[in-house]
Amino acid sequence: MAKVCDICGKKPVTGNNISHAHNLTRRRWEPNLQEVRATVNGQTKHLTVCTNCIKSNKVVKVA
Repeated sequence: MAKVCDICGKKPVTGNNISHAHNLTRRRWEPNLQEVRATVNGQTKHLTVCTNCIKSNKVVKVA
């Protein structure tokens, strides 16, 4: 599974961990993605969607 939101395209961001001694190690921030059943063009599909899209009602969830 690609860690990309199907609606807004949000994906992981990279940067550094910085210790107290200012040692730098690479890290990445993952988006909070959820598997959701949603209606797309009248059909039910499984989508990988970030929680911001779910909260802002960009996705119509199916029960």
